[in-house]
Amino acid sequence: MSRLLPGLRFLVRSVHRKWRRSLQFRTVLTTLMLAISSFAVVGAYLSNQIANNLFQERLVQAESETRYNVKQIQDTFDGAQVTDQSSVITLVYDTLNAVEGRGSVIQRRYVFEAMPEQTKPRNRWVESRASDQLTISVIPPELRKAVQDSGKEQFWASNEFPVGTEDRPGIAVGNKVTFNGTVYELYLIYDLNTAQKTLAEIQNVLLAGGAALVLMIGAVAWYVTRNVVSPVSHAALVSEKLAAGQLQERMVVKGEDEVARLGASFNHMAASLQEQITQLATLSQMQQRFVSDVSHELRTPLTTVRMAAEVLYDARGDFDPINKRSAELLYHQVERFQSLLADLLEISRFDAGVAVLDAEPTDIVQLISHVMEGVGPVAAEYGSKVTLSAPARSIIVEMDDRRIDRILRNLVLNALEHGEGRPVNISVAANDSAVAVAVRDHGIGMNPAETARVFDRFWRADPARARTTGGSGLGLSIAAEDTKLHNGWLQTWGKKGSGSNFRLTLPLRRGGTITKSPLQLEPADVGIPGAGRERTMVLLGPSPAPAPGPDAGNRAADIDHDGGGAAGTPVTGTTATPGTAGAGTKEGS
Repeated sequence: MSRLLPGLRFLVRSVHRKWRRSLQFRTVLTTLMLAISSFAVVGAYLSNQIANNLFQERLVQAESETRYNVKQIQDTFDGAQVTDQSSVITLVYDTLNAVEGRGSVIQRRYVFEAMPEQTKPRNRWVESRASDQLTISVIPPELRKAVQDSGKEQFWASNEFPVGTEDRPGIAVGNKVTFNGTVYELYLIYDLNTAQKTLAEIQNVLLAGGAALVLMIGAVAWYVTRNVVSPVSHAALVSEKLAAGQLQERMVVKGEDEVARLGASFNHMAASLQEQITQLATLSQMQQRFVSDVSHELRTPLTTVRMAAEVLYDARGDFDPINKRSAELLYHQVERFQSLLADLLEISRFDAGVAVLDAEPTDIVQLISHVMEGVGPVAAEYGSKVTLSAPARSIIVEMDDRRIDRILRNLVLNALEHGEGRPVNISVAANDSAVAVAVRDHGIGMNPAETARVFDRFWRADPARARTTGGSGLGLSIAAEDTKLHNGWLQTWGKKGSGSNFRLTLPLRRGGTITKSPLQLEPADVGIPGAGRERTMVLLGPSPAPAPGPDAGNRAADIDHDGGGAAGTPVTGTTATPGTAGAGTKEGS
């Protein structure tokens, strides 16, 4: 069994795989199983009916012959004129041998036995007689009791009886006879071996015919399903090639039946799709080229306009209030236009497939700290506190730091814009193969439909909402493309009224694969970690400005890379005024 078990497992797996992948195999096997089940039921029913009919026929014949022979025996015993014991034994032996039916095959045998416990028998000169060394023990006890308790009735029972060295089926028919005042039990035994052989031959014929018919049905099912499934398999193969970009592939059409019409319709659909895809590809190339050309052509005049806007913006103090406000609007809108133009150029690179990854080993925690320092003025403007929870050790990732910086900056600015002044939490964790960064806000949140579209180009959950940070609407789309270049994941979770969570997962090594993110997507409530092996960077909202010191304006927040001044004590940095970095102050958490 230990040697056969692996082979059986392999066979079961092969059949299961074939069952799942092949419609023809599944159809033929199902047809065979149903045919075998049907033939088994019908064959069992026919065999049972034939056996019952053969038995009933032999039983009726046995009962009729027994009545006739018993009557003859009783008449012979009644008319016998014998007085000595030898004459009685000879008479009984000859009479019983006459009804035995000897020939090439013994068809009828007998057992002759005096009934026990008889009262006042005149003579008991013959105790028992039997054919072929049979004894009374071969007669079923129930049959003997029925014969002994009866009068002139006849009873029968089916049983196996010994014939030579084998047991054969038979019928024993019992009666009573009297001789010289003694009552005897007479049992005639009929051999059913011939009927049993006939039944076995019929069953063999049924079995052979059923097996042949099942094979024929299987062959027919295979041929029919092959004619039906082959075009479907061919259509599936052509569909896979079409999906792979081989738009010239077509089905081979033969005949005029339903399958041929299906093939013709499929080819017509493929031709139409090829034409439309070609048109769309051409249009897309034209649009991409147009966007790229326009973006490049706009850079020179935009640079000139920006220089003029900067001059006006720097001199706005000499203007009247209306012109001053116009100069400020012009400066900010030109900046927004330049940002949009840069995003369009980046999108055009992605669409053209020319974006390349310049990956180098970088500490992602340090990169996040730089991002937080850069968004400090925006956080102060919104009044949001930004916290970073990360391991005390460095996490080195092979990545393009420029693109990851852009992704994280987009995520943090998006969280600040939609956070409604509530805290924004940044969490970092790593495992053996990946690192994850989660940006969690507690603002307006998103429903599932908005979550599914958040990375679409120019899409906004609330078009009427003012875009205070001047975004182009392409930031999250560019972030998703940058993540794909790193073979990473960028996922989002949102709930109305509870905020959103964006999770960026990157492989630690370039070209690596991610099996599981170190952080869960649906966040729990995140707070500032206590003392321990964590390091925390905090950007607070606006607060009263402290007295200027020698380091004022030099940093947005202090970062304790070793867990704080004391062992594991977090560090809290406080921004002085909106729009400025302010002085950092250390205080216990």
